Parts: sequence; structure tokens; C-alpha cells
Amino acid sequence: MATEVPHCLIHYTNPHKRPAGVCQTKSCDKPATLQCPTCLQLKLPVARFCSQECFKAEWKEHNSIHKMEKDRLNHLPFPFEYTGSLRPAYVTPMRSVPEHIPKPDYALSGIPMSEQSIRNSSTIKVYSAKDIQGIREACRIGREVLDVAGRAIRVGITTDEIDLIVHEATIARGAYPSPLNYRDFPKSCCTSINEVICHGIPDLRPLQDGDIINIDISAYYKGYHADLNETYCVGNVDEASKKIIKTTYDALEQAISYVRPGTFFREFGDIISKHVEKNGLSVVRSYCGHGIGELFHCPPNIPHYAKNKAIGVCKPGMVFTIEPMINAGVWRDQLWLDDWTSVTQDGKRSAQFEHTILVTETGFEILTARTKDSPPLFWEVASPAASVASPAASVASPAASVASPTSVASPIAAPVSSQPTEAADADKKKKKKKKKKKTKSEDGKDEQDDEEDEKDETEEVGK
Repeated sequence: MATEVPHCLIHYTNPHKRPAGVCQTKSCDKPATLQCPTCLQLKLPVARFCSQECFKAEWKEHNSIHKMEKDRLNHLPFPFEYTGSLRPAYVTPMRSVPEHIPKPDYALSGIPMSEQSIRNSSTIKVYSAKDIQGIREACRIGREVLDVAGRAIRVGITTDEIDLIVHEATIARGAYPSPLNYRDFPKSCCTSINEVICHGIPDLRPLQDGDIINIDISAYYKGYHADLNETYCVGNVDEASKKIIKTTYDALEQAISYVRPGTFFREFGDIISKHVEKNGLSVVRSYCGHGIGELFHCPPNIPHYAKNKAIGVCKPGMVFTIEPMINAGVWRDQLWLDDWTSVTQDGKRSAQFEHTILVTETGFEILTARTKDSPPLFWEVASPAASVASPAASVASPAASVASPTSVASPIAAPVSSQPTEAADADKKKKKKKKKKKTKSEDGKDEQDDEEDEKDETEEVGK
């Protein structure tokens, strides 16, 4: 029996978005009278043309959809000892960004040279009022795009289609999707389903009833990056999964409520762990929050687990993310062979939320705060009275509102948001004393590390 063609492939069969009944050649408005025979054979949405001349003119571009569909039909997950039920599906080609949109330094090469130039620096940038306004604009765009993506979630949609929605919504606002080609990440957002902790690559797997999915959005606008993510329910989700999602959200809210001048970065992990562990869940130690603004990832590192050794203290003008990843089972992770997708070691589910936070003179500002137009999270739907709209509000009193710092929180990591930390390294070093071993590094990939490379501060890692 033929497999159903994912809706997102319709975009590829009609890339110029021509009206029905009109020739699909971009420069032609004549009625279409011919059908592509290969599309018919592959049971694709049929491309239509007015003449053989137009068909031949479009053939090179149009034929790529035929190859894509054949690759999809022949795709097999790479051989691997998977920890859960999820399997990778076919990944469509990388999308392009219009020339007029300003791009980060890695857009063409995949190498963030500006980040690498400060790799060994522990200096934390304090942004000027002008810089903060630029970051705020990028965060506004990031929030709008995440909300667009969140509203698109439904049973049957593929994560590739969500990525297309994110890509088009981002460039429509004059921004560049920060994950795209960051250290060769192939897509414009991260979509992490069920046991995926972070950095899931959008593909042609349709979402299923009962899934949970995290969408991690990052936008680069006029020289500044924004970063945020949220975890959503797909259809009818079990109560255990809902508990993970709500606990993660609440842990982020509580951590944010303590952001103020003078708070040590290491304290956020204590706050998050206390809430998570009393709910019988675990905090991922392999990835952490990070500084953001002119660079996608930079100091400080913000570990989310207790008794971490992060160095530094909050000062007005600093901007960073807090983005706890919480597992139903053990905290340890495993990396798929794509070098990006991080899954739970025991195959149990994981959730994440993330915000970009500004330290103010009196407290904090959530630059990526939810708005009245944000799609409701599951508990807000269940009890309308609990639904809260939170324009990026500034909060003066830190510890006063532990339960809800601004009202609503949101949550990458991979290429992009989360970063490997020293706790994961310490756990591995106990097992492999005096041997070289693989440990996650700043680019989210594995590299050789010696025992003498131990640091008190968390290893910086990109999304």
C-alpha cells in the first residue's frame, strides 16, 4: 500500500505558489493543460504546465521533487541502538534565505568564527541600552515565530512542515533563522519529540496522537540573536507526560524569579533541582543555558542542576537564557549518529522550556515572554481562569514571586540552545580514568579531551 505523501511536499511541487489551474512556471500565467507524468507515477501532488516549453524550462528545478520523494520512500533509519520508540525519518534539503536578509557569520560556512574567537574567554558582556533594544527586537520576532509554530501543531503534521512554517515566518519578518547551518545544522528550528531532550532535526515523520514536542526557535535580526522554546501536547497526552511539561515550566518560572543583580549563576541550578526532584523527575546535566545577543552562544554558562560550579554573578545589562531540560527517568543522555539529536539514555520522555532574560537594575525582564496572542498551554486550556497574558514585563522584586516571575515562561539546545556541562564530563571521567575520552564541547560535537582539561566552570556548548 502506498504511503501518504506528507503535506509539506506539496510546497516542493508548487514552489512558486501558483494558483490552481495556472501554469506552474513562475513567469507564465496561461491555463495549465499538461500534467507531469513522473508526479503521477509517484502519486505526488501533480505539477501542471501550459506547454512542453514551460515544462522543459522548469524541469531541472521540478525534477528535484521526484528525487526527494524517491529518497523518502527508500529511507531507512541508520543502524543504531535506539533508547526509545522514535526513529529518524527522511530530512529534506536545507532551505535558502533571501539575499537581502542580514546573516550571521556562519550562514555560508557553518562555522561561527566570532564564537570561536572568544572560546577560552570568561568575560560576560554587559550590553548598552542600544544593544538591549536590538536584542529586544530580535526576541519579539522569536516570540511571534514560536507562536506561529505552536498554533500549527496537530496530529499528522510533519516536523519538516513545522520547520517550513518557522522558516517562512522568520524571513517574512526580515530575520535569519539562527539554527540554519549553525555548525552544519540542516534546518531552521529544532523539534524534539518524546524522548528527545534537545536538538531534534525536523524530518518527514508525522506527529502522532499522544506525542509531546518541543519547538526551539532562534532568530537573528539586525546583528542580534534571540532564543526561546516551549513544549506542547499533540492530541491526547497522558498525565505523566503532562506532569513533566508542567514541572519543567514551573521550574523555569521559579529560577527566573531569582534573577537580579548579585545572584550567582550557580544558584539557578539549586532552585530548579529542588522543584524537579521533589516531583520525582531528573535534571539533564549535559546541556546548559548560555549568554546571547551579538553571538548565538557565549558566556555565561547557566547549568540547571544543583551544586554546579558555574562562575559569575548577575549584573545589570547581562542577557542569557535559562532553559532546563527535565527527564522522566535518569538525567543522562545519548547522541544519535546525526551528531545533533540528544535522547534520554533510558528512552523515557523529556521536556524543556526556555526564555531569554535581561538583568535589570532592580530585577529582570523576560525578553521572550508570552503574550495575549500566544497559543495556550494545556493547563491554560483546562482552566481558562488560569490563562495569563504576559507582555515582556519587568520585575523588580526577585524572591517575592517564586511561583510566577512574570506570568508565563517559554523555552534549544542544539545546534543551539543547550550546552554540555562539566557534570556530564565528571560522570564519564569516573569511568575512564587516565584515558582520553569523548566529551561534548562548544560546538555540540564530540572532541578528544584529556583529564587535565577539567575546569570549575561549565564547558560552553552550542545548540
